[in-house]
Amino acid sequence: MNKIWLLLLFIFSFTNVYSQYWSVTELSPMPEAISNNAVVEATVNGDMHVFSFSGIDSTKIWSGISNKSFRYNVSTDTWDTIAPLPDSQTKIAAGASNVKNKIYIIGGYTVLSSGSEISSNKVHVYDPDSNQYLADGAAIPLAIDDHVQAVWRDSLIYVITGWSNTSNRVNVQIYNPALDTWAAGTQVPNNNIYKSFGASGLIKGDTIYYYGGASMAGAFNVQNQLRMGIIDPADPTQITWSNPLNFAGEPGYRCAATFGSNDAMYWIGGSKITYNYNGIAYNGSGGVPPADRSLFAPAGNINGWFTQGLILPMDLRGIAEIDNSFGVKRIIAGGMEAGQTVSRKTLLLEEQFTPGFDEISYQSIFVYPNPVKAILYLDLPILSTDNTIISIYNSEGRVVQNKVINNSSLNVSELNSGIYFIRINSDDKYFRAGFIK
Repeated sequence: MNKIWLLLLFIFSFTNVYSQYWSVTELSPMPEAISNNAVVEATVNGDMHVFSFSGIDSTKIWSGISNKSFRYNVSTDTWDTIAPLPDSQTKIAAGASNVKNKIYIIGGYTVLSSGSEISSNKVHVYDPDSNQYLADGAAIPLAIDDHVQAVWRDSLIYVITGWSNTSNRVNVQIYNPALDTWAAGTQVPNNNIYKSFGASGLIKGDTIYYYGGASMAGAFNVQNQLRMGIIDPADPTQITWSNPLNFAGEPGYRCAATFGSNDAMYWIGGSKITYNYNGIAYNGSGGVPPADRSLFAPAGNINGWFTQGLILPMDLRGIAEIDNSFGVKRIIAGGMEAGQTVSRKTLLLEEQFTPGFDEISYQSIFVYPNPVKAILYLDLPILSTDNTIISIYNSEGRVVQNKVINNSSLNVSELNSGIYFIRINSDDKYFRAGFIK
């Protein structure tokens, strides 16, 4: 995709939606450092809580894997310990989903002292209100770990692809908590683009979206595809898979997927290199760093992804959606930080906005040269120079410059390379333009 097309996509997205990004606040730490833990939200007698199930501790070895579980009270900013998962085998890479305020912890894998890995077929059921595990649900037909897990209409849990003992699988396994039954969904295409472990996804309306992960090719090569499948509401086992979208330079492994306001989608944290449970790359390059970013897809424009640089962990197996009102709030608990350090951190992500420009009537202006290195010229009408204010926004929607201008040129030499948007206000007239530095 060339730079001009990127600029056009940016202008379209920026002028038709709010530009959205995250602020991050550190909350009270978890009782212990934990990573590869299944994280989800639920209420306890009406109060929002965050739950963490199983994971690996700071030793990052097989014996450091446990079924320890914790809960966090959002209103009091406090953690406590709950009973461990009721399984004789410890596990990592499970998924946790909330359906009608019951939590379903599905799959995962055990690591033996020999280094062998065994996928789990367990479905653990936890009742937040009583703080008790109920009887396990029906066993997963195909034991699975590192899978995509997402909920459709607060009724069905979709378990999509993932690793089962020896390889990635095409299976889509659909669990009905009300009936405690499993059904087989339309399989993902049998290739190294759709089959994946360590991918993450969500269901928006009747469409499945999942992104990133590790393929069977090479040294478990990292994936950069967004795959989409449309669920037939009349028969939710029927899924129409479409051609994936590729995002060059932005692969992702063990990210957290979540919704935002304005029907946006985010993939948060993770890494750009695949690795084993100890944080060491499969490709032999050593310890893997976090990607330190959030990927943002505006509503109705999945081709127009934006990247926000943020210090965020990798090795995530879920994110808690604690507030879905406009300006959503999310919590990440644990994970793996720089240097493959297992984290105790509890991070609050709050959605922020730079207003889009569709609420005001703007005139487009011509700017040149474009791309520009230093001086950008603005083809403006004669304006009152005492009241002409220019704001420059970056691709994350943040203001990087605010100034009063007194001529038709602008020095942008201090800006980093990237795509920018200009908003000009003069005597109640508004102008806009985009440029590439």
